[in-house]
Amino acid sequence: MKIKAYAKINILLDIVGIKENGYHLLEMIMQSIDLYDVIDINKIEKGIKIKCNKSYIPVNNKNIAYKAAELFMKTYGINEGVSINIYKNIPTSAGLGGGSADGAAVLKAMRKIFNVDISNKELEELGVKIGADVPFCVSGGTALCEGIGEIITPMSKFQNKILVVVKPKFGVSTKWVYSEYDNLNSVKKPETEKILNAVKNDDLKLVSSKMANVLEEVTINKYGIIDGIKKDMLKFGALGAMMSGSGPSVFAFFEDSLSAQRCFEKMKENYPETFITRTI
Repeated sequence: MKIKAYAKINILLDIVGIKENGYHLLEMIMQSIDLYDVIDINKIEKGIKIKCNKSYIPVNNKNIAYKAAELFMKTYGINEGVSINIYKNIPTSAGLGGGSADGAAVLKAMRKIFNVDISNKELEELGVKIGADVPFCVSGGTALCEGIGEIITPMSKFQNKILVVVKPKFGVSTKWVYSEYDNLNSVKKPETEKILNAVKNDDLKLVSSKMANVLEEVTINKYGIIDGIKKDMLKFGALGAMMSGSGPSVFAFFEDSLSAQRCFEKMKENYPETFITRTI
Protein backbone atom coordinates (compact mmCIF):
# COMPACT_ATOMS: atom_id res chain seq x y z
CA MET A 1 0.00 0.00 0.00
CA LYS A 2 1.06 3.60 -0.61
CA ILE A 3 0.81 6.31 2.05
CA LYS A 4 1.81 9.98 2.03
CA ALA A 5 4.16 11.23 4.76
CA TYR A 6 3.57 14.97 5.21
CA ALA A 7 6.21 17.51 6.26
CA LYS A 8 5.66 19.95 9.12
CA ILE A 9 6.58 23.51 10.02
CA ASN A 10 6.74 25.13 13.46
CA ILE A 11 4.61 28.27 13.77
CA LEU A 12 5.86 28.51 17.37
CA LEU A 13 8.88 26.86 18.97
CA ASP A 14 9.78 27.74 22.54
CA ILE A 15 11.95 25.93 25.10
CA VAL A 16 10.38 26.08 28.54
CA GLY A 17 12.68 23.80 30.55
CA ILE A 18 15.06 20.85 30.60
CA LYS A 19 14.34 17.36 31.98
CA GLU A 20 16.81 15.54 34.23
CA ASN A 21 17.81 13.32 31.30
CA GLY A 22 18.81 16.38 29.26
CA TYR A 23 15.76 16.44 26.98
CA HIS A 24 14.37 19.91 26.35
CA LEU A 25 10.79 20.67 27.33
CA LEU A 26 9.06 22.38 24.44
CA GLU A 27 6.02 24.45 23.64
CA MET A 28 5.31 24.29 19.91
CA ILE A 29 2.56 24.90 17.41
CA MET A 30 3.11 22.29 14.72
CA GLN A 31 1.46 22.49 11.32
CA SER A 32 1.30 19.93 8.49
CA ILE A 33 2.03 21.15 4.97
CA ASP A 34 1.27 19.65 1.57
CA LEU A 35 4.86 18.57 0.89
CA TYR A 36 5.29 14.85 1.30
CA ASP A 37 7.29 11.67 0.83
CA VAL A 38 5.50 8.63 -0.55
CA ILE A 39 5.93 5.36 1.35
CA ASP A 40 5.13 2.16 -0.54
CA ILE A 41 4.94 -0.65 2.01
CA ASN A 42 4.07 -4.31 1.48
CA LYS A 43 4.12 -7.60 3.37
CA ILE A 44 6.99 -10.01 2.76
CA GLU A 45 7.79 -13.36 4.35
CA LYS A 46 10.21 -11.98 6.95
CA GLY A 47 12.62 -9.14 7.74
CA ILE A 48 12.63 -5.45 6.88
CA LYS A 49 13.83 -4.34 3.45
CA ILE A 50 14.18 -0.66 2.60
CA LYS A 51 14.79 1.08 -0.70
CA CYS A 52 14.97 4.83 -1.33
CA ASN A 53 15.18 7.01 -4.43
CA LYS A 54 17.91 9.12 -2.76
CA SER A 55 21.30 7.41 -2.46
CA TYR A 56 22.34 9.39 0.64
CA ILE A 57 19.44 8.04 2.74
CA PRO A 58 20.44 5.02 4.88
CA VAL A 59 18.50 1.84 4.08
CA ASN A 60 19.45 -0.05 7.25
CA ASN A 61 18.45 0.18 10.93
CA LYS A 62 19.61 3.83 11.05
CA ASN A 63 16.55 4.79 8.98
CA ILE A 64 13.59 5.90 11.11
CA ALA A 65 11.21 3.94 8.84
CA TYR A 66 13.19 0.79 9.67
CA LYS A 67 13.05 1.62 13.40
CA ALA A 68 9.28 2.18 13.17
CA ALA A 69 8.70 -1.16 11.43
CA GLU A 70 10.95 -3.02 13.87
CA LEU A 71 9.27 -1.44 16.92
CA PHE A 72 5.78 -2.20 15.58
CA MET A 73 6.68 -5.86 14.90
CA LYS A 74 8.19 -6.35 18.35
CA THR A 75 5.33 -4.56 20.15
CA TYR A 76 2.51 -6.45 18.43
CA GLY A 77 4.20 -9.81 17.82
CA ILE A 78 4.26 -9.62 14.03
CA ASN A 79 6.12 -12.61 12.56
CA GLU A 80 5.99 -11.55 8.90
CA GLY A 81 8.16 -8.83 7.36
CA VAL A 82 7.77 -5.70 5.24
CA SER A 83 9.39 -4.12 2.21
CA ILE A 84 9.43 -0.31 2.36
CA ASN A 85 10.11 1.87 -0.67
CA ILE A 86 10.64 5.53 0.22
CA TYR A 87 10.21 8.22 -2.44
CA LYS A 88 11.80 11.28 -0.82
CA ASN A 89 10.54 14.77 -1.67
CA ILE A 90 11.00 16.40 1.76
CA PRO A 91 14.55 17.76 2.18
CA THR A 92 16.65 16.04 4.88
CA SER A 93 18.27 17.65 7.96
CA ALA A 94 16.00 20.57 7.16
CA GLY A 95 13.74 21.21 10.18
CA LEU A 96 10.71 19.90 8.25
CA GLY A 97 10.26 16.56 10.04
CA GLY A 98 10.84 14.39 6.96
CA GLY A 99 12.25 11.42 8.86
CA SER A 100 9.56 11.64 11.55
CA ALA A 101 6.86 11.82 8.88
CA ASP A 102 8.22 8.62 7.29
CA GLY A 103 8.29 6.85 10.66
CA ALA A 104 4.71 7.88 11.44
CA ALA A 105 3.53 6.78 7.98
CA VAL A 106 5.11 3.34 8.45
CA LEU A 107 3.36 2.91 11.82
CA LYS A 108 -0.02 3.85 10.31
CA ALA A 109 0.48 1.62 7.28
CA MET A 110 1.51 -1.38 9.39
CA ARG A 111 -1.56 -0.96 11.59
CA LYS A 112 -3.67 -1.37 8.45
CA ILE A 113 -1.63 -4.07 6.72
CA PHE A 114 -1.53 -6.33 9.78
CA ASN A 115 -5.07 -5.46 11.02
CA VAL A 116 -3.92 -4.33 14.47
CA ASP A 117 -6.81 -2.63 16.28
CA ILE A 118 -5.08 0.34 17.95
CA SER A 119 -5.89 4.06 18.17
CA ASN A 120 -3.81 6.98 16.94
CA LYS A 121 -3.07 7.72 20.62
CA GLU A 122 -1.41 4.31 20.99
CA LEU A 123 0.58 4.90 17.80
CA GLU A 124 1.71 8.28 19.17
CA GLU A 125 2.91 6.60 22.38
CA LEU A 126 4.84 4.12 20.25
CA GLY A 127 6.18 6.84 17.95
CA VAL A 128 7.80 8.94 20.69
CA LYS A 129 10.21 6.05 21.28
CA ILE A 130 11.77 6.65 17.85
CA GLY A 131 11.50 10.44 17.50
CA ALA A 132 10.04 13.46 19.29
CA ASP A 133 8.16 14.70 16.17
CA VAL A 134 6.70 11.29 15.28
CA PRO A 135 3.63 11.58 17.58
CA PHE A 136 2.51 14.80 15.87
CA CYS A 137 3.09 13.30 12.42
CA VAL A 138 0.71 10.41 13.24
CA SER A 139 -2.34 12.70 13.21
CA GLY A 140 -0.92 15.91 11.70
CA GLY A 141 -3.05 19.00 11.09
CA THR A 142 -2.59 21.86 13.54
CA ALA A 143 -1.62 21.14 17.15
CA LEU A 144 -0.04 22.49 20.31
CA CYS A 145 2.76 20.07 21.21
CA GLU A 146 4.34 20.08 24.67
CA GLY A 147 6.71 17.96 26.76
CA ILE A 148 9.35 16.68 24.33
CA GLY A 149 6.66 16.82 21.65
CA GLU A 150 4.50 13.92 22.80
CA ILE A 151 1.76 15.90 24.63
CA ILE A 152 -0.50 16.87 21.75
CA THR A 153 -3.54 19.14 21.88
CA PRO A 154 -5.29 19.47 18.50
CA MET A 155 -6.14 23.05 17.54
CA SER A 156 -8.65 24.54 15.14
CA LYS A 157 -7.35 23.92 11.65
CA PHE A 158 -5.06 26.56 10.15
CA GLN A 159 -5.45 25.19 6.63
CA ASN A 160 -5.11 26.35 3.01
CA LYS A 161 -2.57 29.04 3.88
CA ILE A 162 -0.13 29.51 1.00
CA LEU A 163 3.55 29.32 1.82
CA VAL A 164 6.95 29.05 0.20
CA VAL A 165 9.63 26.86 1.79
CA VAL A 166 13.33 27.37 1.07
CA LYS A 167 15.99 24.84 2.09
CA PRO A 168 19.59 26.12 1.76
CA LYS A 169 22.25 23.80 0.35
CA PHE A 170 23.32 22.44 3.75
CA GLY A 171 21.82 20.51 6.66
CA VAL A 172 21.83 21.26 10.37
CA SER A 173 22.27 18.85 13.29
CA THR A 174 19.30 19.15 15.67
CA LYS A 175 21.46 17.84 18.52
CA TRP A 176 24.05 20.57 17.92
CA VAL A 177 21.42 23.34 17.82
CA TYR A 178 19.87 22.33 21.15
CA SER A 179 23.27 22.00 22.87
CA GLU A 180 24.28 25.45 21.61
CA TYR A 181 20.95 26.90 22.77
CA ASP A 182 21.86 25.89 26.33
CA ASN A 183 24.92 28.17 26.13
CA LEU A 184 22.94 31.31 25.26
CA ASN A 185 22.85 33.98 27.97
CA SER A 186 19.44 35.37 27.09
CA VAL A 187 16.71 34.66 24.56
CA LYS A 188 13.80 36.79 23.42
CA LYS A 189 10.72 34.77 24.41
CA PRO A 190 7.70 34.50 22.11
CA GLU A 191 4.27 35.99 22.83
CA THR A 192 2.79 32.50 23.11
CA GLU A 193 -0.80 33.46 24.00
CA LYS A 194 -1.03 35.94 21.13
CA ILE A 195 0.27 33.33 18.67
CA LEU A 196 -2.13 30.68 19.98
CA ASN A 197 -5.08 33.07 19.67
CA ALA A 198 -4.02 34.19 16.19
CA VAL A 199 -3.99 30.55 15.01
CA LYS A 200 -7.34 29.84 16.72
CA ASN A 201 -8.85 32.91 15.04
CA ASP A 202 -7.43 31.90 11.64
CA ASP A 203 -5.70 35.30 11.48
CA LEU A 204 -2.92 34.83 8.91
CA LYS A 205 -1.53 38.36 9.19
CA LEU A 206 -1.23 38.20 12.98
CA VAL A 207 0.29 34.71 12.86
CA SER A 208 2.82 35.95 10.29
CA SER A 209 3.82 38.92 12.45
CA LYS A 210 3.94 37.06 15.80
CA MET A 211 5.25 33.57 14.92
CA ALA A 212 8.50 32.80 16.75
CA ASN A 213 11.26 30.21 17.01
CA VAL A 214 13.83 30.55 19.83
CA LEU A 215 16.29 28.27 17.97
CA GLU A 216 16.77 30.88 15.24
CA GLU A 217 19.26 32.67 17.45
CA VAL A 218 21.58 29.64 17.42
CA THR A 219 21.28 28.56 13.79
CA ILE A 220 21.31 32.05 12.25
CA ASN A 221 24.35 32.96 14.36
CA LYS A 222 26.32 30.24 12.55
CA TYR A 223 24.56 30.38 9.18
CA GLY A 224 23.84 34.03 8.37
CA ILE A 225 22.42 32.99 4.99
CA ILE A 226 19.20 31.98 6.81
CA ASP A 227 18.64 35.59 7.83
CA GLY A 228 19.35 36.60 4.23
CA ILE A 229 16.70 34.18 2.97
CA LYS A 230 14.16 35.59 5.44
CA LYS A 231 14.88 39.15 4.30
CA ASP A 232 14.67 38.19 0.61
CA MET A 233 11.29 36.49 1.11
CA LEU A 234 9.92 39.57 2.88
CA LYS A 235 11.28 41.70 0.03
CA PHE A 236 9.43 39.44 -2.43
CA GLY A 237 6.07 39.96 -0.71
CA ALA A 238 5.90 37.56 2.26
CA LEU A 239 3.67 38.49 5.20
CA GLY A 240 6.25 36.92 7.52
CA ALA A 241 9.19 34.52 7.29
CA MET A 242 10.73 32.19 9.87
CA MET A 243 13.05 29.21 10.27
CA SER A 244 11.32 25.88 10.89
CA GLY A 245 12.48 23.61 13.71
CA SER A 246 16.25 23.62 14.20
CA GLY A 247 16.67 24.76 10.59
CA PRO A 248 17.96 25.53 8.15
CA SER A 249 14.69 25.66 6.13
CA VAL A 250 12.81 28.95 6.07
CA PHE A 251 9.09 29.25 5.35
CA ALA A 252 7.03 32.33 4.56
CA PHE A 253 3.29 32.94 4.39
CA PHE A 254 1.63 34.88 1.56
CA GLU A 255 -1.67 36.65 1.13
CA ASP A 256 -2.34 35.16 -2.31
CA SER A 257 -0.96 32.59 -4.73
CA LEU A 258 0.32 35.21 -7.21
CA SER A 259 2.70 36.83 -4.70
CA ALA A 260 3.75 33.35 -3.47
CA GLN A 261 4.49 32.29 -7.07
CA ARG A 262 6.64 35.39 -7.65
CA CYS A 263 8.67 34.70 -4.51
CA PHE A 264 8.96 31.00 -5.39
CA GLU A 265 10.39 31.81 -8.83
CA LYS A 266 12.89 34.33 -7.42
CA MET A 267 14.10 32.04 -4.60
CA LYS A 268 14.32 28.99 -6.89
CA GLU A 269 17.01 30.78 -8.92
CA ASN A 270 19.47 30.45 -6.01
CA TYR A 271 17.99 27.60 -3.97
CA PRO A 272 17.05 24.42 -5.92
CA GLU A 273 15.12 23.03 -2.93
CA THR A 274 12.39 25.69 -2.97
CA PHE A 275 8.74 24.66 -2.73
CA ILE A 276 5.38 26.38 -3.02
CA THR A 277 2.78 24.61 -0.92
CA ARG A 278 -0.05 25.12 1.58
CA THR A 279 -1.03 24.20 5.12
CA ILE A 280 -3.30 21.17 5.45
